[in-house]
Amino acid sequence: MDLVVKTLEGKDAGTLSVSDAIFGLEPREDLIARMVRYQLAKKRQGTHQTKTRAEISRTGKKMYKQKGTGRARHHSARAPQFRGGGRAHGPVTRSHAHDLPKKIRALALRHALSAKAKSETLIVLDNLVAAEAKTKVLVNAFAGLGLNNALFIGGAELDRNFKLAAQNIPNVDVLPVQGINVYDILRRNTLVLSKAAVEALEERFK
Repeated sequence: MDLVVKTLEGKDAGTLSVSDAIFGLEPREDLIARMVRYQLAKKRQGTHQTKTRAEISRTGKKMYKQKGTGRARHHSARAPQFRGGGRAHGPVTRSHAHDLPKKIRALALRHALSAKAKSETLIVLDNLVAAEAKTKVLVNAFAGLGLNNALFIGGAELDRNFKLAAQNIPNVDVLPVQGINVYDILRRNTLVLSKAAVEALEERFK
């Protein structure tokens, strides 16, 4: 399939032929959802924890004698049923990460790219280069392209001026092609790829 290439100023810069195996698939929501769940699970810190009765700093002395009071038989005040006692079956520090086959991860990325291409929210720019690190200039350029919520994927090395100018713009992310991922693609309305990024993706999935 062919994609129209534009410049940062919004002018046409020809077309680019891309592989249907990367940008022309019929998107599968189940694969994309599995990948998003995998990414978000890996991002979780898993540091939530409550204290059990063994960790509570409180006396372990028997509360009152076993018999003759007419009350229930209790021992330690650290038991979960008492105020100030430990928590029963509370959360513990753990990793939420789970495995997902490498082939499934690669396929999910291709389906995410195809989903953007199918919904016509994929733009290819000839390069992501700014003459100066001026946020205002870049905001005007994005407005001309109709971009207010976008993920920009550059080549292996990002242009320093473009990166600095874009980092202060809300709802705009800039990543090198090595950092492209399904979650970031889906969380922004528009995906913007440089020609270098497209070539790198073609090489990666060849």
